[in-house]
Amino acid sequence: MTTMDSLFHGQLKIIQKKKGYRFSIDAGILAHHVHLRATDIAVDLGTGCGIIPLILSLQTPSAHIYGIEIQKDLAELALRNVQLNHMEDRITIVHGDMKDFKSYLTPGTVDVVFSNPPYRKVRSGRINPEPERAVARHEIKACLSDVVSVAQGLLKPSGRFVVIYPAERVVDLLGCMRASKLEPKRLRLIYSKSCTEAILAISEGIKYGNPGLRVDPPLIIYKADGGYTDEVKQMIGGQ
Repeated sequence: MTTMDSLFHGQLKIIQKKKGYRFSIDAGILAHHVHLRATDIAVDLGTGCGIIPLILSLQTPSAHIYGIEIQKDLAELALRNVQLNHMEDRITIVHGDMKDFKSYLTPGTVDVVFSNPPYRKVRSGRINPEPERAVARHEIKACLSDVVSVAQGLLKPSGRFVVIYPAERVVDLLGCMRASKLEPKRLRLIYSKSCTEAILAISEGIKYGNPGLRVDPPLIIYKADGGYTDEVKQMIGGQ
């Protein structure tokens, strides 16, 4: 069973499973913070239903984006979404393990890598009984160091890595990026409401970049009345 959703005033149509993995607001937030140039080659590590490549391709149609997905059903769903939106010439979906990237992509040739990776360690918290959601949320098929290592291998010198991750694990994230020579250059903390603790963080690193981190203004998701803030509405297509 699937559902059909539309984003950006009908410019994008997205098929999702009624049960199983469904994209969250994290995807729209991450897509907003990935800035592609016209000739960029970009890779999404763990593309799910293909939502982030679809959003980015709508914004920068001349860039080429690869969406890597280890789960067969989700990879097939991502391909359906690419075809539904007539973006076959812009987006390539690869069903495979990101750790085997050398079998389908040339190392050191990518301009931008982005990811909304699994963020919970296998022994932390209850693992969702729905396999697709479990793999998306827990480090079952890939852990943080895997994602960062693959990004490092794919990127050109000065290539950019953009990732969204829980705020409580931001030290792990930045340390892992620096250890892999993806120097953290930007950080933005994301809050549910203005009065709450940070829940997520967006970080951008540059391969072989010089030290020096810019901390951007915070992003607030919800207004006091419970509705999305104007900034977040824009990110998710005015939904």
